[in-house]
Amino acid sequence: MARYSAQPANEAKSARCRGNDLRVHFKNTVEAANAIKGRMLLNAVAYLKDVQQHKQCVPFRRFHRGIGRSAQTKAFKTSLGRWPEKSAQYLLDLLQNVQANAEAKGLSPEELVIKHILVNPARKNRRRTYRAHGRINPYMSSPSHIEIIVSEVESTVEKAVDERQTVVFQNRKQLAAKRLRASRK
Repeated sequence: MARYSAQPANEAKSARCRGNDLRVHFKNTVEAANAIKGRMLLNAVAYLKDVQQHKQCVPFRRFHRGIGRSAQTKAFKTSLGRWPEKSAQYLLDLLQNVQANAEAKGLSPEELVIKHILVNPARKNRRRTYRAHGRINPYMSSPSHIEIIVSEVESTVEKAVDERQTVVFQNRKQLAAKRLRASRK
């Protein structure tokens, strides 16, 4: 069994999946994963499909050197964004996997939210490229490990109204001023 970096709060109401040594760019995948973190599962799937069709873009916040600007990033209150299609496809495959795992546990996909998504750099794959004057340079790829944990949305319970009088805490100065006002009356 694979070891995950985080554990869900309620194991019975959550599902998880991971992919190791996926041949997809680490930096693009980090930004795409951060864009879907905290979203509902079906919302994240629709968003990534829109990214593949260039209807919505992924905002680049951390690895943004040399990234062009896009008007679609105004929705995220930033200006730099791209459409990492391969990263979106790998994330879609993992979301489909985690949805199947959740359905096998008897969880409803409509109520699942992405609680944890992590992208770690995997070991680089080495190749070589031939340069002028008989030199050889490295030609390496940056694969990724990805893990996703989804959980059902917990229903919020409203705080009961307390009819008792609330106690107001006061410091010494406030208490002295209150005694002074009472003595003047």
